[in-house]
Amino acid sequence: MSWGKEILSKMAQSKKRIYLDHAATTPLDREVLEAMNPYFSDKFGNASSLHSFGREARKDMEEARKKISNIINARPNEIIFTSGGTESNNLAIKGIAYANKSKGNHIITTKIEHHAIEEPCKWMEKELGFKITYLGVNKDGLIDLRELENAINEKTILVSVMFANNEIGTIQPIEEIGKICKKQKHKIYFHTDAVQGLGKEKIDVKKMNIDLLSASGHKMYGPKGTGILYINQDAKIQGIQHGGGHEFHLRSGTENVPGIIGFAKALELMDENREKENKRLQELRDYTIKRILKEIPGSHLNGSMEKRLANNINFYFDDIEGESLLIRLDEKGFAVSTGSACSSKSLEPSPVLTAIGLKPEQAHGSLRVTLGKDNTKEEIELFIEELKKIIQSLRKISPFKHSKF
Repeated sequence: MSWGKEILSKMAQSKKRIYLDHAATTPLDREVLEAMNPYFSDKFGNASSLHSFGREARKDMEEARKKISNIINARPNEIIFTSGGTESNNLAIKGIAYANKSKGNHIITTKIEHHAIEEPCKWMEKELGFKITYLGVNKDGLIDLRELENAINEKTILVSVMFANNEIGTIQPIEEIGKICKKQKHKIYFHTDAVQGLGKEKIDVKKMNIDLLSASGHKMYGPKGTGILYINQDAKIQGIQHGGGHEFHLRSGTENVPGIIGFAKALELMDENREKENKRLQELRDYTIKRILKEIPGSHLNGSMEKRLANNINFYFDDIEGESLLIRLDEKGFAVSTGSACSSKSLEPSPVLTAIGLKPEQAHGSLRVTLGKDNTKEEIELFIEELKKIIQSLRKISPFKHSKF
């Protein structure tokens, strides 16, 4: 029995599971949990209460706000706490639109945004009569800066381009996009959905000319149900939910103090370890990509090899149906994805993959692997060996003409 088969046999016997879907969510870091724990019990006060319990919670919450703002080079009063990326994106898009509708009704975004951007834009098109321009991308998933500049008109009030794509990991030229928005004669706000980027990449909102930035805690080993929206203090924005006037009257609702503490701690840890961890993940990513391209005929990398998140791998395989591949891998203990977690139940091909030029049948044969801080080279060796076997098996029963192994 070969080394790989022996390890696979032992793994099957122990029913060990290997998680390779960190773009969908990440496990809560133990240090983050420890930082949060006191705020569920000993420090349980409502941060809006005036007594000592409330003041204690408020003080620690504001320290967390300051910590987050320092990491992205913002001011503390520019950080708004939310329930996650979806809420932050909705507040950014709708809040800017409502507050600036007298200036214009045109928004520019892309064809590869997350549903949390795409759906609010579609709603505003249908219900409020806004004009939305959806920029295309090239085969690597990058927008054309000239196309962006040409799309801007006197009615444009907002440009929203995601920092890094959740499916193919492509990192957009954010600083250059920000410069284009700033050089216009009238004010055009620049928003970026940085749910996949914050923590993994160094982000300086001032240097990058970012006016609004969305992020989510559970994508960086923080708690689910937590997020932030950075809003440049000079931006004209309107809240979209009303109540007690929390978060500078932009996001009413009792503050989730444990979650806020956890978000700040998770971001702090990611920032401290980013360079070292990115180097390790990139080496593991490149090793995986090279072996799959070499050892599995009919395999194709989706997205850019260079301008890509360090942990992201996305392939499509000829004559393979992605859902069958995912199920087979899951049976063997490997958790992966065929696309974004939010759309994985849909039978429609991924809009991101079709936007970069894949045919529907190619998009349906996609596989996303996103690495995390606990993944090892040994786990990747096991994954590749099992992937080869499963693809070979699936191609034997494929209704399409299959590639020879």
